[in-house]
Amino acid sequence: MKRRSFIQKTALSTGAISIGSTLSYANTLNSSVNAYKFNLKYAPHLGMFKHLAGEGPIDQINFMADQGFTAFEDNNMMKRDIALQEKMGETLAKRGMTMGVFVVDKGGNMENTLAAGKQEHLDIFLDGCRKAVDVAKRVNAKWMTVVPGGYERNLPIGIQNANVIEALRRGAEIFEPHGLTMVLEPLSDSPNLHLQTSEQTYLICKGVNSPACKILYDIYHMQKNEGHLIHNMNLTWNEIAYIQIGDNPGRNEPTTGEINYRNVFKWIHEKGFNGVLGMEHGNSKQGKDGELAVLEAYKHEDSFL
Repeated sequence: MKRRSFIQKTALSTGAISIGSTLSYANTLNSSVNAYKFNLKYAPHLGMFKHLAGEGPIDQINFMADQGFTAFEDNNMMKRDIALQEKMGETLAKRGMTMGVFVVDKGGNMENTLAAGKQEHLDIFLDGCRKAVDVAKRVNAKWMTVVPGGYERNLPIGIQNANVIEALRRGAEIFEPHGLTMVLEPLSDSPNLHLQTSEQTYLICKGVNSPACKILYDIYHMQKNEGHLIHNMNLTWNEIAYIQIGDNPGRNEPTTGEINYRNVFKWIHEKGFNGVLGMEHGNSKQGKDGELAVLEAYKHEDSFL
């Protein structure tokens, strides 16, 4: 699933709908008294439990909290109305949930490429960074996803990496005073993307040399691009600030593909990771049954202790 289509499919309208029959079906789940105690901070996104919780973003966040999830992420947060951003931030704070990543608007994804070293692309990126600071304050976010964009084929890779480092240093100057961190995500969506492996991302973070620039290690993408998940996470661990989840093939919940997530989660827990693990994947089944399957999959794979 391409990131662009993934974001489009998980984007929701801001209006709420009547959910009487749905809530009746899920009333045994909608109680924090029965919340599961997860060992890690898994973060669902809007749309993942919409049949059980209803279409409303606030209803969905409350449902996630009732299931025991202690974090939440929303790629589309920058595109939402300010009033909704503020309401979501208030709800997360009330429920004791950590806000995970949102995507920096115009932060890459082939819309502009920082590897080219062009001023117009840098200006677009920095404008997105400035706007992201305001959004982060409304929802109490600490991490923002950045993808440097496409591969510039008329330039040597070393020059491209240098261009990306220089651009990200400028972005870090915006984020660092606010205690915010952009997390760079290598992707498997296209061979035309500049950033594709954890080692290259590690090199760039070392070059930027700022607490405001770290790695987003998406397990789904890295399983496709390089494999050796635990080995490569260990090599780059001191630059990893955020992790995302998705099984392969299919980019659905753990247990639906080839990745031994129970072992991966156990290793991450043993490393003492107290950050967020974003559930950036689809549901393998449709409707309420598919949403219940996601809940059960996480309980199963989280039982590593």
